Amino acid sequence: MGKTFIQLKRFMTISLLTILALIPVHTLHAEENEDDGEVLPVKDLQVREMSLELLNNEKPAARFVYNSGLTFEYPDAVRGIYVTGNSAGGSRFESLLDLVESTDLNAMVIDIKEDHGNITFKPDEDSPYYDIAQPYIKEPRKMLEVLEEKGIYPIARVVVFKDSILAKERPELSFKQNGQVWVNGRGEAFVNPFMKEVWEYNVEIAKMAAELGFMEIQFDYVRFPEGFENRDEELEYDQGEYAELEEDNVQKRVTAVTDFVAYAREQLHSYGVDVSVDIFGYSATIPEAPGIGQNFSKISENVDVISSMIYPSHWTSYFGIEKPDTQPYKLTVEYAKVENEVLGKLDNAPTSRPWIQDFEAPWLYSGPPTQYGVKEVEDQIRALNENGIDEYLIWNPGNSYTEGVDYTPLD
Repeated sequence: MGKTFIQLKRFMTISLLTILALIPVHTLHAEENEDDGEVLPVKDLQVREMSLELLNNEKPAARFVYNSGLTFEYPDAVRGIYVTGNSAGGSRFESLLDLVESTDLNAMVIDIKEDHGNITFKPDEDSPYYDIAQPYIKEPRKMLEVLEEKGIYPIARVVVFKDSILAKERPELSFKQNGQVWVNGRGEAFVNPFMKEVWEYNVEIAKMAAELGFMEIQFDYVRFPEGFENRDEELEYDQGEYAELEEDNVQKRVTAVTDFVAYAREQLHSYGVDVSVDIFGYSATIPEAPGIGQNFSKISENVDVISSMIYPSHWTSYFGIEKPDTQPYKLTVEYAKVENEVLGKLDNAPTSRPWIQDFEAPWLYSGPPTQYGVKEVEDQIRALNENGIDEYLIWNPGNSYTEGVDYTPLD
């Protein structure tokens, strides 16, 4: 499905550049954006010169940046919330807009490809992604125009390697057990990070988000399934060209995941969007996570923003804290110290923008869970700010955020 589309797109791009090189400069005028009817100017001379350089096997002097027709300014520091496709396209969107506008929040991370593998809006019927689309967001362009008007920074979340839909449609791109697509204990299937067709499939979705007007693409589940080191020998899967590497399987996984991130950033460069990756917080505390293929430093070197998921409920007896979920301030402080040290060793460190917690974790307790309210959320923000981390994102899976939180950064 994705491969045919990608091959066709490449062919059309090469053909177009060849044609442009043969057209006199004065005949190139403008192209119309079909989404909103806006006429966007074409830089005639630049198009012709770039085309001639490509034909002469010369390195282009400049790269184009796609113009979506929307304009967003990067905030003083991104302070955002997570928004599902259902919320973005439903009645809850108005209340979430009100939350952002009435506080020092300024950004939304909106699902474009969600956890099951569906995209959250309907593309054109001839799109190879039409069959995996759900019409949660009826008019994504108009949604973005509202965000533009209100000055809310838009980030598109694209879930990559957790994808039950693609895995079941294309089992050869997944992991199998006894001839069947393998699923984890929650019934979720993953696709194989070694397979470059999977890379292309997801990056093309990211490009659609950029064309809609999103300013940043946030890739989530950029990893192998949890505990993969314990399943490596029992699952059937293809290592593709990575089979030839003289590395053990742990290093092959790290290389594949890192290579995907680098590939995605390169492919999205001409769209003028930032690239961010969600990553397990504990990955910053160890050389690399052996099963899932995440190396914090290597991924960080290939993104504009790194978003560690540092929810206190997701740690067990870490940093000498027996129950991190009950001590969000202390847990966040200890994590920030480690991350600052790791990123400080990189030549081109990305912006740090962790995910923090605004939800309860009843699975941790036999009795009532620790309640997460104003104090717990503000404690995490304060801990980050005190350690020089000014950006953050807030996660609540149902998008029900605590009222009355002061999101104002420290002076």
